[in-house]
Amino acid sequence: MRLTPRIVLAGLAAAAFAMPEAAPAQLFVTDPVFATGPIEGSDPLVGLTLPGATPVEYRAHLLWNLRSGLNVAALQCQFSPSLRTVDSYNTLINQHARELAAAYTALQAYFRRAGARAPGGNFDRYSTMTYNNFSTLQAQYAFCQTAARIGKEALQTRRGELGNLAAARMRELRNSLVPARDFYAFERQPIRLSPIVMGPPARPDCSQLSGRERRDCERQR
Repeated sequence: MRLTPRIVLAGLAAAAFAMPEAAPAQLFVTDPVFATGPIEGSDPLVGLTLPGATPVEYRAHLLWNLRSGLNVAALQCQFSPSLRTVDSYNTLINQHARELAAAYTALQAYFRRAGARAPGGNFDRYSTMTYNNFSTLQAQYAFCQTAARIGKEALQTRRGELGNLAAARMRELRNSLVPARDFYAFERQPIRLSPIVMGPPARPDCSQLSGRERRDCERQR
């Protein structure tokens, strides 16, 4: 079985909950909201279509897309260590190795059967295209924050149920790739300054003065 190499190989515990709990990472003042809800592996939003795939193969496709998305996040989101995308990805690969291996086997069977009809023609090209479909620049912050939260949830998911998590969260992960503005708790309004009109200096008022003081004041006018 060929799996993408882990991002970090040393010092990883294989236990499910080996990582200490981290404070939630927050990249936005107010989080962008993405459409959520269950999704089937055959939905085009998940990724490449698999013509003639069985329900088991489509479920494997859904799980493989989740794994690919979290792998891309581990690579692209290291600008914010608090997201812990690398740690989460490396740990879930160990924790859910058996289920991921079963998905790999199911997809290999599909590509042997589908041949030229399959996207990319073989599993390696399919995997490369799947990774590329998760690459983003304009929506990087939203994708990274969403992927980080899903990755941490994967660590709390029981073995054998990672596919259920993929079905529940893939719609949100895909939608996070669409650029979204940073919604603040208040709307920022541009500051408009009143124009300053430069004119001659005001003339002094001498009406309340008398004698020499008044004469000196009037000379200044």
